[in-house]
Amino acid sequence: MKHERVETNVGLMIILTIVALSFGTLVELVPLMFIKETNEPIAGLKPLPALELEGRDIYIREGCNNCHSQMIRPLRAETERYGHYSVAGEFVYDHPFLWGSKRTGPDLARVGGRYSDDWHRAHLFRPQDVVPESNMPAFPWLFQKELSGEHTGAKMAALRAVGVPYTDDDIAGAGDAVAGKREVDALVAYLQQLGTLLQSRR
Repeated sequence: MKHERVETNVGLMIILTIVALSFGTLVELVPLMFIKETNEPIAGLKPLPALELEGRDIYIREGCNNCHSQMIRPLRAETERYGHYSVAGEFVYDHPFLWGSKRTGPDLARVGGRYSDDWHRAHLFRPQDVVPESNMPAFPWLFQKELSGEHTGAKMAALRAVGVPYTDDDIAGAGDAVAGKREVDALVAYLQQLGTLLQSRR
């Protein structure tokens, strides 16, 4: 009888379903908060320098993460194509995470060092010149806009507030490190460091 009351009462069924899903989610997620591998950076991981940090923001602004994931799953087909599978310790300083699941374009988790800076610039200016079958749009404005560096230090200070270990010197020198650089230089710098800490372990 009790079982029948639950199944025939839509409101109660919804509440109990939400409780069950919430409990299951907590059981899966809470232990991850206390596992060493998910909270400690891998060896050699450092916060992004000023130019690369600006490049990451441009990557987000231009919607690159809408078509490119940054998470290689531990499956043979993925590791053979992209390289070492992604590990949590690589992303400790990322706010927000850019793992994604959409792959209109290839995964970029290990793209750092695979191509030259000139290749990246050509690809961003007119993708079909280097990858004829690409459906990626061109980003010619990145070659015209310059960074001022006005807010770079403030970005670093905000990230330090959430645990990214930027120093006072990092923050003080951030503006000068990026001032006058083109947006394309920042984006290429960001792409060239992606996944390089684990590439050698492939």
